[in-house]
Amino acid sequence: MIVVLGGGPAGRIASIRLATAGKKVTLVEPKGKSRGIGGQCLHFGCMPVCALNDIARIVSTARRFHELEMIDTVPALRFSKVMDETLAVQQKIAGILDEETRDAGVDVVYGKAGQVDGRQVYVGDESVDAEAAIIATGSRPNIPDIPGVTLPGVHTPHSLWRLRELPEKIAIVGGGVMAAEFAYIFQEFGSEVTVLARSGFLKNLDRHLRAVAMKELAGVEIHEGAEATGICGTTLTTGVRYRMAGAETGSPADTVLLATGLVPNSGMASGIDKGPGGEILVNDRMQTSVPGIYACGDVAGAPFLTPVARHEGIVAADNILGKVRHMDYSRIPQAIYLAHELAFCGSGAGESASLALPGPAGPGTYWSVPYGDTGLAKIFADPASGDITGMCAAGPAGGVIAGYLAFLMER
Repeated sequence: MIVVLGGGPAGRIASIRLATAGKKVTLVEPKGKSRGIGGQCLHFGCMPVCALNDIARIVSTARRFHELEMIDTVPALRFSKVMDETLAVQQKIAGILDEETRDAGVDVVYGKAGQVDGRQVYVGDESVDAEAAIIATGSRPNIPDIPGVTLPGVHTPHSLWRLRELPEKIAIVGGGVMAAEFAYIFQEFGSEVTVLARSGFLKNLDRHLRAVAMKELAGVEIHEGAEATGICGTTLTTGVRYRMAGAETGSPADTVLLATGLVPNSGMASGIDKGPGGEILVNDRMQTSVPGIYACGDVAGAPFLTPVARHEGIVAADNILGKVRHMDYSRIPQAIYLAHELAFCGSGAGESASLALPGPAGPGTYWSVPYGDTGLAKIFADPASGDITGMCAAGPAGGVIAGYLAFLMER
């Protein structure tokens, strides 16, 4: 028997691959039947962000049509209904994933905590004799150690879905993709949004792509070099304090979202080598320091991306099956979902030559022409060989373009 701990993208795909190859597989998912399998992506990350982003874009488009006097009113948002319907779709997807996984021959066990101690594997309190095990227990929000983080009104992406009323003023602590996506959503929903980025905001993004992002977040108050030092309030959240340019200041807020990244959820594993952030150390075959024990997905550390987790699950499963496969992180397409899909892959660093072009008017961008934001496309190339080394795109199909160009660069 092979035991897989965690039913997120990495663990579920690995389980299906092993079961369809004829292995007896037990998948342990401790979250309980109410949430089901699907992992961070389905329940707290990219899927609900996509759900809210769809609505934010509709509201934004309606507002533009209203400004152009083509429609009479902008629709009012029913925030609690948005959250309820988002959860309903999540539960439906979780049910489909559960059925798909069981149909592949995987034994799915809910409500028990799996553990690994060296080579010994446990399902609940029971020690099991496992041929191999895969640790795919994902990640959890990184919560900064500052005063006031336990106040009502302070949320992580895991607890944000309990909100029943749209925040009037929301402060988002963080400067990465997650912070940008939620800032866009709440900006379009009508909240006053402040972002506190400890260093730079979207600092690793290509300058052209970042310029698009900043234009799409024009209604957000963004402070760079702002380190959050505490949450204000006694029984309710009233604001956030931060230090910027050596001075202590603050912003009012009834809601604070901690978009401060993720940390590997590896507490159930002992007797296995880990890195300084708690990530389980693996080689490019997803093997840990203990023979027969594999780790994949967020628990193995950055980049904390769903497609990467899925592929790591495939790599782990194939190596258990005796098919040598290595994980390659060199060309990973990524996307940020704002008004456009801001996608990128590869690198433009060093001596790369680049070419940038504005996006064309067409489906999804025609009515952006009056505002001068039809997106862009950009490629980077090695001037000596002519090889394409990286790309970025902003437009309705940016993510698809990045995935396809990643494939072409690989080939």
